[in-house]
Amino acid sequence: MSLHDAHAFAFSLAASLMVAIVIFRAGDGTLSVMTASEYDGDANEIIREIDPFST
Repeated sequence: MSLHDAHAFAFSLAASLMVAIVIFRAGDGTLSVMTASEYDGDANEIIREIDPFST
């Protein structure tokens, strides 16, 4: 997934689910997104966190 696609997907998820979403780099170098509460990987691999409640 490209960085542009990951951002678009993460913003869409955050707005739909109203939860914080993280964009992270997986072990094979690809980008992925998931809810912040479920992410238990290395904090250094997080590219961005999107919180729908922040201004």
